Amino acid sequence: MKRPSAAARVLPERAVQFGTGAFLRGFVDAFIDEANQRGTFNGRVVAVGSTGSGRDRAFADQDGLYTLVVAGRRSGALVDERRIVGAVSRALAASTQWPEVLAVARDPNITLVFSNTTEAGISLDARDVAHDDSDAIAPHSFPAKLTRFLFERARSFNFDARMGVVVVPCELLEDNGPRLEALVREQAARWSLGDAFTQWLTDAATFCNTLVDRIVPGTPDAVEHERIALELGYDDALLTMAEPYALFAIEGDAALAERLGLLDEHEAIQVVPDVRPYRERKLRLLNGTHTAMAALGLLADVRTVYEAMATPALFGLLQQLVKRDIASVLDVPEAEAFADMVLQRFANPQVRHRLTDIASQGTLKWRVRLLPVLRRYDAAEAAIPTSIVTALAAQIYLAHPAERARRAESGIAAFTDDLGELVHAHWRRHDERDVAAFESVVQDVLANRAIWDDDLRDVCGLAFSLTDMLQRLHRAGVQALLSPALVTS
Repeated sequence: MKRPSAAARVLPERAVQFGTGAFLRGFVDAFIDEANQRGTFNGRVVAVGSTGSGRDRAFADQDGLYTLVVAGRRSGALVDERRIVGAVSRALAASTQWPEVLAVARDPNITLVFSNTTEAGISLDARDVAHDDSDAIAPHSFPAKLTRFLFERARSFNFDARMGVVVVPCELLEDNGPRLEALVREQAARWSLGDAFTQWLTDAATFCNTLVDRIVPGTPDAVEHERIALELGYDDALLTMAEPYALFAIEGDAALAERLGLLDEHEAIQVVPDVRPYRERKLRLLNGTHTAMAALGLLADVRTVYEAMATPALFGLLQQLVKRDIASVLDVPEAEAFADMVLQRFANPQVRHRLTDIASQGTLKWRVRLLPVLRRYDAAEAAIPTSIVTALAAQIYLAHPAERARRAESGIAAFTDDLGELVHAHWRRHDERDVAAFESVVQDVLANRAIWDDDLRDVCGLAFSLTDMLQRLHRAGVQALLSPALVTS
């Protein structure tokens, strides 16, 4: 098994990442570790945890090391690669070690800042009203934490533009770089941090647009974890699984590529003039299909992506969704070929991606990933494909009280879905025994701008189709929606 060299274990800290989760470990940290082994980046990462997951303690217990298992197919051949990653120097908990996080901001060696939060995490928090200059307490939101971190750096170096950083957000959001920068500037204005800091952000902080693409499931379940631990001969609390495929598209030019210092002919990392086609292709075809799969699969008591792909009726609908109904409205290069590759990646038996992990904040994900596809059909005055309406019906029904109770009784892990709670509230206001209740719920849900940032009642035929599907789903289960008519490619 590959292990970091002794020299790599004592490299200076050159990057900080907000997040300690599996994705950053299987993506950014893996790339940095490879670059260090090649002798090109020559730096390690300080990870900052904000969720109270306890991963910061696991990093401390394991001296910053963890095992990365890359399994699946590469160029048609099965691979099963395992290595010890040593790119993370340490992990800090923002809740209890905020002064130490700010000390990292004052380190002149820091050049890169990475992040990976949920779609919901890229927003400000009303609780972050007053600027706490005591350095003792971390702000609540991630943009506020980043603002405080950058302000600490700018102020410590007397707003010297030469001490700037490149901020590389890894959230799957459109214009994630400018969006994060705008929030930082808004937070700075709320805190009245001054013109010198605002100018420093302009001169010294580069916020990149990015597109990230790699399937990195959460921590393996207990059975899988034990199996791998027996094979490895040790237990790893940070064991990380990833597929072989990876793409890190960063919008910029040759000067930015040099500042990043991560490229060195790494085939997965590309600095490109425009990430929008990459983002659009991945967000709609892979992530949109993931979101539909999670809702439909959970209704069918399917637990993982691989199991969903092995369920004929569900696979048929997903195949129709990705290959025909989404790909046909995308103006991106090689959409059909990418759709085929998505299905191949989902069918990877070595990576067990839990649907409950994908379902987290699923209603917001549906809004971001699939609602624009639905709107494109409506704008073109074309019939909305049954597969997309079926996916929406499944997402709405996940919040039904009876369905929630059924999942709990079946031992399916709960997941967080903040906008789903609004859908749940609509269900609870109606008597499910009343046939007219389904029509009322649909009208209320489609009209709720807090859920969709839109009023969907004007989408031709949507309310009628949804009402019919939800009634059938409630009476006969999800199989009533996975009819033979839907499983043809």
